[in-house]
Amino acid sequence: MSTRTWFITGVTSGLGREIAAQLLERGDRVAGTGRNTDALHEIAATYGDAFWPAELDVTDTDAVRTTIDRAAAELGRLDVVVNNAGYGMFGAAEEFTDAQIAHHLATNLTGSITVARAALPHLRANHGGRIVQISTYGGQAAGPGGSLYSAGKFGIEGFMEALAAEVAPFGIGVTIIEPGGTATGFRRNAVLSTPMTAYDGTPAAMVRGLPASTRPSPGDPVKVAAAIIAATEAEPAPLRIVLGSDAYQYTCQALTERLAGIADQRDSAAAVDITD
Repeated sequence: MSTRTWFITGVTSGLGREIAAQLLERGDRVAGTGRNTDALHEIAATYGDAFWPAELDVTDTDAVRTTIDRAAAELGRLDVVVNNAGYGMFGAAEEFTDAQIAHHLATNLTGSITVARAALPHLRANHGGRIVQISTYGGQAAGPGGSLYSAGKFGIEGFMEALAAEVAPFGIGVTIIEPGGTATGFRRNAVLSTPMTAYDGTPAAMVRGLPASTRPSPGDPVKVAAAIIAATEAEPAPLRIVLGSDAYQYTCQALTERLAGIADQRDSAAAVDITD
């Protein structure tokens, strides 16, 4: 495949950095953003002009639009946009402050929406391209202690699923990536709520030990990144890609239980229809 130009948020660590590194090693160009300027400079020093760095907080709507427009202008085009910036936030819903919730959703939900919307004019001008949304199996399977995290991921998956149908006429594909646990430091960097004693011993309290957990993550970030890159080369664009045996297990279980929960409601659902 010919050289492509990528715009990736959150390239300074974790999965975003691994994706960027693999792309740069194979000769693609990457416009990479993040809040850690030292890490951005480090990547730029390694890969030179193939890497276009920009400090960016995706909660800053104006900055997102300006940065994407500038990247497209200076690099000539954008072919693939990867929404990777985000973070985990775990605890009982009642334990978080309003400010924590607002920032989390501004990053994980509306930040990704803003990036996609800002990129669309450039992709339409190219008569094609891809938008890749890094989600999680938590965007399909919600559990106690993950209510706010899943709120953002369920929301962005709904947005991207609808967006895929909206932009298909322009030759733009949308793919949602649903990884399982991956050895990227995600758990270590997760934000936890301030515990309330009322939730001691409840299912929601199980996430309190997440950052210090020594349980190994099954996902290999090198393989996950390679699979994400490969997904952007598939035609037509796959709507969802599940990565990791744990992600597959929990997603299938959640979808099966969801369908089972409404399977016997056909008659009761129809009972409220308007009849002559």
